[in-house]
Amino acid sequence: MKQIEIPAPNEQIRPLLEQKINNLTKPKGSLGRLEELALQIGLIQQTLTPQLCHPQNIIFAADHGIVAEGVSVSPKEITWQQIFNFLHGGAGVNFLCRQHGFELKIVDAGVDYDLPYDRGIINRKVRRGTANFLHEAAMSEEEMERCLEHGAEVVEQCRKEGSNVLSFGEMGIGNTSASSLWMHTLTGIPLADCVGAGSGLNQEGVSHKLHVLQQALDNYRGNGTTVDLMRYFGGLEMVMAVGAMLQAAQRGMVILVDGFIMTNCILAASKLSPEVLKYAIFCHCGDEAGHRLVLDALDAKPILHLGLRLGEGTGAICAYPIIDSAVRMINEMDSFAHASITKYF
Repeated sequence: MKQIEIPAPNEQIRPLLEQKINNLTKPKGSLGRLEELALQIGLIQQTLTPQLCHPQNIIFAADHGIVAEGVSVSPKEITWQQIFNFLHGGAGVNFLCRQHGFELKIVDAGVDYDLPYDRGIINRKVRRGTANFLHEAAMSEEEMERCLEHGAEVVEQCRKEGSNVLSFGEMGIGNTSASSLWMHTLTGIPLADCVGAGSGLNQEGVSHKLHVLQQALDNYRGNGTTVDLMRYFGGLEMVMAVGAMLQAAQRGMVILVDGFIMTNCILAASKLSPEVLKYAIFCHCGDEAGHRLVLDALDAKPILHLGLRLGEGTGAICAYPIIDSAVRMINEMDSFAHASITKYF
């Protein structure tokens, strides 16, 4: 695997950004999180006048072999059926993209179905779903490499289209199981605390899911490196998202992090290149068991707490107006000096 090096944003501009934010016509710190976001985005873009251009939400989709073990209440075919729902505009992510001006890209990373690529789906199918990681690695090293590369390619396409802010989502029945194992193995948080209901398991179902995942962990004979854990337990769409996040950070783009699955993807990305977190805005804390714990492990401060657990990028898009407000604040508020107002702090 090629070395991934992401530079940290140059800190020399920080004092100038802080000075500008502190001299807007308001008490210092009175716009709270908006001030923090404006500072972060200014650092990412290395400018006192940051801009958010052509936001896009990329959904990576793939199937998971572990579904054969009954770890999800939803059948495998929901993956491709929901993709058709995306195409005709009827999903949760669709109305949010329309509302907040996001372009939606759908990427087939490994769906076990012949999708209609002539309808705009980006074909990056590596294989028709992962292998069942209860018994063997989910994918080969070569397949993992291709996923990372394809994720980067999609980000490059977005960049050429003028985007500097991207949110990432996923579609893949069974991917909370893969995410739970990434979370446990990459943070050391007890597996039981990482496993939740997914798309709606009852308590008996959650217990069965935990048992299956513990068995898979007991069967694992790899070397324990981040790359090997990604390959063995991951989803094709998840690895593709990791590649996309790393590429977005390399290109100085703002990364909007969605829910449980995407938070575990940025976790994996951070184990490969820690500086990726400087480019990430954590958009919400959802209802899936373990999401708060993995956010805490990343020292992340999510913007919203709405009880969301849909995925698809929906929580990230919901948070976007607040991020946009932060950028508008630094660009559109007047300064004390220009407005001839005496500082009142």
